[in-house]
Amino acid sequence: MTDYSDLIQPDRGQDAITIHLVNADGFPAWAKSLSAGQRAALEAQKFDGGGYQVGIVPDGDSWFAVGGVANPDELSSWCMAKLAEALPEGTYRRAEGEPGPAMFGWITGQYRFDRYAKEEKPTGARVLLTKEVKKIDAAVAEATATALVCDMVNTPAEDMGPAAIEAEAETIAKRHNARFTVTKGDALEQDYPMIHAVGRAAARSHAPRLIRLEWGDEKHPKIAIVGKGVAFDSGGLDVKSAAGMKLMKKDMGGSAHALALADLVMGAKLPVRLHVLVPAVENAISSNSFRPGDVLRTRKGLTVEIGNTDAEGRLILGDALSRASEEEPEFIIDFATLTGAARVALGPDLPALMTRRDETAAELIEAGKAHDDEPWRLPLPEAYREWLNSDIADLNNAHGNAFAGASVAGLFLDRFVGEGIDWAHFDTFAWRPTAKPGRPKGGAAYGLRAAFHMLQGRYGKA
Repeated sequence: MTDYSDLIQPDRGQDAITIHLVNADGFPAWAKSLSAGQRAALEAQKFDGGGYQVGIVPDGDSWFAVGGVANPDELSSWCMAKLAEALPEGTYRRAEGEPGPAMFGWITGQYRFDRYAKEEKPTGARVLLTKEVKKIDAAVAEATATALVCDMVNTPAEDMGPAAIEAEAETIAKRHNARFTVTKGDALEQDYPMIHAVGRAAARSHAPRLIRLEWGDEKHPKIAIVGKGVAFDSGGLDVKSAAGMKLMKKDMGGSAHALALADLVMGAKLPVRLHVLVPAVENAISSNSFRPGDVLRTRKGLTVEIGNTDAEGRLILGDALSRASEEEPEFIIDFATLTGAARVALGPDLPALMTRRDETAAELIEAGKAHDDEPWRLPLPEAYREWLNSDIADLNNAHGNAFAGASVAGLFLDRFVGEGIDWAHFDTFAWRPTAKPGRPKGGAAYGLRAAFHMLQGRYGKA
């Protein structure tokens, strides 16, 4: 992964190119301070202070930059991201204040996924100076965690199978001296039967596994982070169409979010006892694939009739959530690229959030709004639980109508979370279909910063 630690530096008076931030309303008055030639230069670039516009202004033997933002007095994460993408290599400082939250977007605006195709002429680093030195490490950490999600999701399934997800988890565990264990292959059958059933059809090199990290003082509050790690989803015997399968390398996006969040929690040394669980599988097709109509045992003891083999993510999460609940944590949060229904309801940019407790939803939504990572709450309606009934088992993994797919999937997961445990579920897309400043097309982190700042607010110093 790229090291982003040099992209934001303490301002000690170094030589730097000045950046002015203006908006459309304030631009005419600001432009009066410029020379006629400078105004002409901006006019030639069609710069009028609109959002994400970038202008270059000659200034004697040098030049300065101008960026268009919504409000120069209240910057968001993305206000300087277009500048970071468009400006040439160099060192910069904001003229009329500090970058504040825009430090995050300054870094993510320079993200590139170049594992397979290198840029012929890669752009050099754009370094931003700030006097808010205490905020640098946090911005770098969050941008680095975001880049981890992007890198993992962008990597094709052949190179980001269950073993590669395990390797990423082990790297994070070693970095923080966390305990790391893996249960793999046929060893899953007894204790994690749904993870085994979903992953057993894959090649031996992509064998299913449950990855676990444990970290922190046992005296601190216990929390668990769970992430769906379906490295590729063919749909199983209920096979997807070619179009439906095209983006299924991203179906491990939940595991990427879980690992990135764990990295942030441990890096910030939050006073928690952390338990991370990632069920990692490939939902493949072979002679030993699990079938529609099969009844699977579960770690919790419930039985599940398979209504659809393409509803496999909730199965592997069920066993992982059961295991997480056995430690009796006070809070569990899970991430999963779980349903297309969530995308139909909310589109790509808003992760669907489901929680048992109203106050937990409020904390996550507030943290998300404050850090430009807003989730949208969907319900867990009691009236829809009956849609998961089965004639021959305790429940079915897929309901028989097309209604409320995201909420019904959440209700399925709820059956495997221990009674009385505070629980939040993110149904996230993990993919950005079109680029925006600071948010490139491809793998994307949704809900990651909301979750981290919620945990900081609840368990550490904000």
